[in-house]
Amino acid sequence: MGFSSRSHYGTRAMLELALRAGEGPVDLDTLAEVQRIPARYLAKIVQELRRAGLIRSVRGASGGYMLAKEPAAIEIMEIVQCLDGSVAPTECVENPDVCRNAKQCVAREVWLEVHDAVVHVLGSVTLQDLVDRQRAKKRAGPGGHGK
Repeated sequence: MGFSSRSHYGTRAMLELALRAGEGPVDLDTLAEVQRIPARYLAKIVQELRRAGLIRSVRGASGGYMLAKEPAAIEIMEIVQCLDGSVAPTECVENPDVCRNAKQCVAREVWLEVHDAVVHVLGSVTLQDLVDRQRAKKRAGPGGHGK
């Protein structure tokens, strides 16, 4: 089980916007360059994030993108679900009807535990948490372990 590059890049782009919260909109090219994300791919990702209400766009010469809510109000889970949909490791976790063995399947029980753990972690970490971690890491310097 893994998350797509869409979720990975989307989370990084959202983190960059969170780090710049209060500084005004960030244009797509800057966002792509700073986070080393291909601009054309990022353009598709930010449109989905915008449609989901996680970011907003500002038109004009000094336009770009900014968070639609405070960083503390955006869980990583929202970003992943917006870009990847379900975080279930198997189809039977969210739809037990796809398998006639679902009710007695002990393997499904393990997949349910994995799902619950992922939901717990992604739902308990906000963009503000990532901002705090990023700033602590920078304060610790190269090779440091700020937390």
